[in-house]
Amino acid sequence: MDTSRHTVAVPEKAVPLDAWSKHPWTGGVQVDELPPLEAVEVQTRNTRYQIVVVDGRNGEVLVTGGRFFPVPTRVRVNGCTLGGSCLKWRGVYPGFLMELQFGAEVVITTRVRSVERRPAAESDSRPH
Repeated sequence: MDTSRHTVAVPEKAVPLDAWSKHPWTGGVQVDELPPLEAVEVQTRNTRYQIVVVDGRNGEVLVTGGRFFPVPTRVRVNGCTLGGSCLKWRGVYPGFLMELQFGAEVVITTRVRSVERRPAAESDSRPH
């Protein structure tokens, strides 16, 4: 198979720290830069998560989705990772795994496929 035409946006194996720090970090969000009550929809390979920012600076959100969070649950978004020791602090980006902390428990999602911001005004006006 000719792999010269195949491009992988986010490598699945170990990445040198230099490549990690130079990654463009587009298509996602930095939770610590979002205002309170802003909503974000995150679609992973397996689950759609609804996230509402409580205190973005500290990564505190209400998350709903999947088997771990069937009801709105207050968690901290630690960031995103490729499964190793590097973590993009408070970031949620396509191609990466999302790391959520609930008390002492850490939940790592499947790969994020998409991230969509929904400003507070828009999320408040959506039908329930």
